Amino acid sequence: MSRVLIIIGLAFVVIGILWPWLARLGLGRLPGDILIERGNFSIYIPITTGLLFSIVLSVMFWLFSR
Repeated sequence: MSRVLIIIGLAFVVIGILWPWLARLGLGRLPGDILIERGNFSIYIPITTGLLFSIVLSVMFWLFSR
């Protein structure tokens, strides 16, 4: 279990470091992500991005478990 948590933590660190470059590719602003802006208030709900990350992580964990 600790190995899995360490891998997840390292994955978050890598994604955090690479985020400026990933944002340039359009990742994080995919069709299906919801952005609501009203005056000085804005909320961003990354539905499609979350699904994409979920699929990628599921495939990675499936491959590591084999």
